[in-house]
Amino acid sequence: MTDQTHHRLLGLEMSELAGLVEELNQPAYRAQQLFESLYRQRVQSMGEMSTLPSRMRDDLASRGVSVGLPAIDARFRSEDGTVRYLIACPDGQTVETVWMPEGDGGEAADGSEAGDDTRAGMRPWDRATICISSQIGCAVDCQFCLTALLGVKRNLTAGEIVGQVCSVLRDRKVFPPQDRVNLVFMGMGEPFLNYDNFMKGVRLLVEGVGIPESRMTVSTAGIVPRVYDFGREPVRPKLAISLNASNERLRTELMPINRKWTLRMLMDAARAFPLRARERLTFEYVLLEGKNDSANHAREVLELIRGIRAKVNLIALNPGPGIAFRTPAEDRVLAFQRILIAAGIPAFIRRPRGRDIYAACGQLKRTIEIAAAPEAVSGNAR
Repeated sequence: MTDQTHHRLLGLEMSELAGLVEELNQPAYRAQQLFESLYRQRVQSMGEMSTLPSRMRDDLASRGVSVGLPAIDARFRSEDGTVRYLIACPDGQTVETVWMPEGDGGEAADGSEAGDDTRAGMRPWDRATICISSQIGCAVDCQFCLTALLGVKRNLTAGEIVGQVCSVLRDRKVFPPQDRVNLVFMGMGEPFLNYDNFMKGVRLLVEGVGIPESRMTVSTAGIVPRVYDFGREPVRPKLAISLNASNERLRTELMPINRKWTLRMLMDAARAFPLRARERLTFEYVLLEGKNDSANHAREVLELIRGIRAKVNLIALNPGPGIAFRTPAEDRVLAFQRILIAAGIPAFIRRPRGRDIYAACGQLKRTIEIAAAPEAVSGNAR
């Protein structure tokens, strides 16, 4: 084992586990057993690896090897059923992951919480989405995002990316692929600035945890070279591009990354992106009152995406302390949507989830001081 893995198994691919098994002079099939234990069974400790002989487990422990499943430091539950997790990292930092149940029972018709994940032996939700972080903080500095106020602390390892999902699934007692779970890489950080670890995490989530790539979406602020790289990946989630402005000047003001990779460069990459059958490219557009939400802005967006098989997700700003912009009125959001739909562009208004606990889009800042009382738990990463 190398210093890079920190003696933690979670985050290792099959080939890496095979190398470890060979070091231990164990039969080759033990690698598959390790892989299943880590990603399908999501064990928390060596003691739970019941398929492995005790001598092998002792040998791993004597080498300082641990599972590496991260601990949950705290949970914050929203009135709509969303849960924001603070996940512990080995260096004492925390990262945020969000659980969003959907469908029958996931949220009551009036928006009130439906209760726990099990009720009379039945799940109160049809499907769920987990929002995953790829970095601690973010370097992109979008002016309307709370995460940007943290700056970037560091990249997450592949094990820390996968570990978020494994810890939440274990906590919710959920087992894909039987249970329908979608993943969105839209938490803290820019996934394409941590590309190799992000892609390794994707492969492990598909091959190990059992979540199909078709149920994953990654959002980028526009790291143009990586958009081209991503299009060549044999296994990849769907792509969403965080647009948020309809022209070069406005995008540079709202998203300073536009100085390096301009809107024109980004749209060229979007047009060249190889979409699969029935796949659409998603453009995300955060609406800011009086800034980018006018009818003229909507018409400029139409010109930008003309000819691309795309859909647009409209997000009315989720407010937070330190953000200078305001949320537009509902009628302005609807007017913006109508212009896009009238031109034949599928446009959807994304309903905020977990806004009351700082779990909604653009609100992730490891906030602890909130009105909602946390379900706090103590513990460190194992």
